[in-house]
Amino acid sequence: YGIVFEQPPMSARGGLEKLIPVINKIQDVFNAVGVRDRIELPQIAVIGTQSAGKSSVLENVVGKDFLPRGTGIVTRRPLVLQLVHVKPDEAGPLWGWGQFLHCEGRVFEDFAEIRDEISRETDKLAGTNKGISNTPITLTIRSPHVLDLTLIDLPGITRVPVGDQPEDIEAQTYNMSLEFIRNPKCIILAVHAANTDLSTSESLKLARQVDPDGNRTLVVCTKLDLMDAGTDAQELLKGEVIPVKLGIIGVVNRSQKDIAEGKAIEEALQKEQQFFEHKYPALVSRNGSPYLARTLNRLLMRHIRSCLPQLKHDIATRLSQFVWKRNGLGEPLKNKASTLLQVLTKFASTYCQKIEGNSKSIDTQQISGGARICFVFHRTFATALSRIEPLEGLSPSDINHAISNAMGPKPGLFISEVAFELLVKKQIRLLRNPSLQCVELVYEEMQLIIQDCLAHIPEFQRFPALREGVNQVSTKLLRERLPVTNEMVQNLVAIELAYVNTNHPDFVGGHRAAYEAYMKAQTRELAGAATPATSDVTASSSPPSQSAKMEAVQAGSVYSQVRAGAKRMVESAGLFGRQDGLNEVFAEGGASLSTATPTPIAAPRAAQQGAQALTSKQSVDIDLIQKLIGSYFMIVKKNIQDAVPKAVMHCMVNYIQETLQRELVQELYKSETFDDLLEESKEIAARRHEIQEMIEALEKASLIIGEIRSFQLESDDDLV
Repeated sequence: YGIVFEQPPMSARGGLEKLIPVINKIQDVFNAVGVRDRIELPQIAVIGTQSAGKSSVLENVVGKDFLPRGTGIVTRRPLVLQLVHVKPDEAGPLWGWGQFLHCEGRVFEDFAEIRDEISRETDKLAGTNKGISNTPITLTIRSPHVLDLTLIDLPGITRVPVGDQPEDIEAQTYNMSLEFIRNPKCIILAVHAANTDLSTSESLKLARQVDPDGNRTLVVCTKLDLMDAGTDAQELLKGEVIPVKLGIIGVVNRSQKDIAEGKAIEEALQKEQQFFEHKYPALVSRNGSPYLARTLNRLLMRHIRSCLPQLKHDIATRLSQFVWKRNGLGEPLKNKASTLLQVLTKFASTYCQKIEGNSKSIDTQQISGGARICFVFHRTFATALSRIEPLEGLSPSDINHAISNAMGPKPGLFISEVAFELLVKKQIRLLRNPSLQCVELVYEEMQLIIQDCLAHIPEFQRFPALREGVNQVSTKLLRERLPVTNEMVQNLVAIELAYVNTNHPDFVGGHRAAYEAYMKAQTRELAGAATPATSDVTASSSPPSQSAKMEAVQAGSVYSQVRAGAKRMVESAGLFGRQDGLNEVFAEGGASLSTATPTPIAAPRAAQQGAQALTSKQSVDIDLIQKLIGSYFMIVKKNIQDAVPKAVMHCMVNYIQETLQRELVQELYKSETFDDLLEESKEIAARRHEIQEMIEALEKASLIIGEIRSFQLESDDDLV
């Protein structure tokens, strides 16, 4: 059931009547600058379908015929209607007058001229063939015969496009109304024609989307006099059909015939009063255009009062935000030389801070800056090196061939240093590509740091030419250091290749490697000697042949000599080219074999399918070489893993940090380029102008709302 509203006397309202004019002033300020980011102000928006009678309702509230008339859609731009009550002595002989915000200083005393001006201003933006625009027209009417009120007349929801209207005219008018009433400080005046079903009302449906509880929705029923014979709107007006918290008020507008005949609003209001007295005598005090005007006045004042604290807070908050945005864009330049030097210094400093990890804005979502370079060194590069095995790409056959080729035509008595160096250098060269890839990755990370600095320093958004110049100089300097760093890293690998230091304290070489190799060979030979015998017994029951027995005897002789020779070799210190240790083993073994009883030559066992079996001496040599290569390769890999990051830091990272600012100043700090480099982008200039306008509007609004001091505002009971 609707709430009953009664207008309190003007003397009882204290300073409350000043609230609506204050809001009107603030609204004028924002409409004048046309800014997009407006403060949401308390207001009343009139919505409804086309030809529902919205314009007639407004004219009845004002008491004057001043809106354009015609067929189809007539209201094609939002009309912000500000009604200001003035004392009779201020108006003099005039009923009242109007003023448009876009016609500053001009006063319209003839309301027919107001109608023509609305039509002209509408055609200016919306065209002359039924087009629409969401840019509002602001009209202020001052008169002793109106109450303080602010209404926004919105284009009616149109279903079928006509003239120049687009195909989606229904969606456009619907969304335009939705845009205004979405403001939580907006009172929704939903106009509904009484000769249609309220449950299918488009205006009420639209209002409920943004105000489902109906706390700020007031329904106005028009065309009560056009309802079918035998029907009435008693239940509808009492709120028994669809309850609306702010109430349902019925009005009777002028008919099209009355408008054509020029019937005055005053006469129409009298006719409206007579209609309610005759048709709805019990509801006459709560319906009609005068009661609607008083109700809207009270609702708006109460609504403004409740929104006032939040409105003050919103204005102060937005003002501080826009001042901060303006400061971020920078003030107009006074000293270009000083500004340029400051920006270059700021960029170089920010670049170094991001590498060193001293930046004020530390990313908490992912690693960045110098941390990414650290990741490349100790995770990416280290992992790449760890995947390279010491014997990668070297099979026992390759090693055996290298040993044989290093001996030339003479059979070797002991291992050649040439074969070892040849093979270990081949493995060391595998470290070159990962090292160069490490340089490339650090180079890419430093490029990313440059782009990150350019993106986060606001001056570069303001001066695109300076941004491009700094980017070119920084990238050029970084690009120049890439070949230098690559050469340094290649030299590190070349240094390792230049001299194989077998006397390194961590090298396994000499007696220990030989001992381990020969002990491994001994175990393998024992297993190899037992396996054929067992398999032969399993395969057939014939006794071992004479040649097999002879091989076992020879193997046992070799094993005993290997053990003795290895023992003596452990006591010695040499490996390559000495007459003790390994040479001694092979010398004694050779003597023993030369004195052994000759035996028939037996076919060698097949070590692999299609491959010739290795002799015991070859197996020992291969094991020994593998052990030596593995030991020395790990030493070199450790050196490379330690030296490459140091080289990259010295030749590239640290060098850039030390020379970046000097290069920027040397290349860009030239008086003849100041104007070009510090030319502001058009987007930034336009944005600064827009922000400055908004700041000025907010400052004016803050001053206007500051005029409202502590009023002795009555309670809600006094307003209802």
